[in-house]
Amino acid sequence: MNILKFLGKFKDFGKDEKAFTGLEAAIVLTAFVVVAAVFSYVVLGAGFFTSEKSKEVIHTGMDQATSSVELAGDVIGHKNTSATSDGTNRLGAVTVYIQLTAGNNPVDLSKLTVAYADQYVYNGSLTYTDTGGSPYQSIEANSAGEWDFAFVAGQDGDHGDDDVMLETGEMAQVKIYLPTEAGNGIGGVAINKQLQVELKPASGASLAIEKTVPGAIDTIMVLY
Repeated sequence: MNILKFLGKFKDFGKDEKAFTGLEAAIVLTAFVVVAAVFSYVVLGAGFFTSEKSKEVIHTGMDQATSSVELAGDVIGHKNTSATSDGTNRLGAVTVYIQLTAGNNPVDLSKLTVAYADQYVYNGSLTYTDTGGSPYQSIEANSAGEWDFAFVAGQDGDHGDDDVMLETGEMAQVKIYLPTEAGNGIGGVAINKQLQVELKPASGASLAIEKTVPGAIDTIMVLY
């Protein structure tokens, strides 16, 4: 009888679900550690990804906010060689000299958008005219509303590498013939009047140039 009572007590002890062994505790703790490690890895990975995307957005924003070209000399005005409707001398074209801004990538000059504005007219896209192609050493445009570019020779006489890309160390001239509507359609901009030309690269901010025609129109003159 004593043996049966003892076995009965042992059986009751085996059913006790309150017992929690050290092995079970170790298993649970290990599971928590593994889950925490995986969660930390996921969070850190997401953080690094977000950080890299933020950097890309910042760099893209800076590229779009800053112009990739800048003035590299005076802005030159040219008298309109054609007769004007009122018989006065007027400004008919401008030439600007440009170069890359520091740290920027090469700019495809054939993809520039050139805009013009004065008190009478706004033309958001003048006509790019180039019939000669490489080596881009002379201006082809010669009619109202047209523009073209050419590379300026350096001290060694080199005009660049004979392509359309404005690169570090190179300078280009952009000649812009004012549209027929300029100056109220009379044939150019009159003395003491303002005009604005804008060069818009394919990427980056535009370069806006605002000048005033001097009190006397010469064949070639510096605009201020």
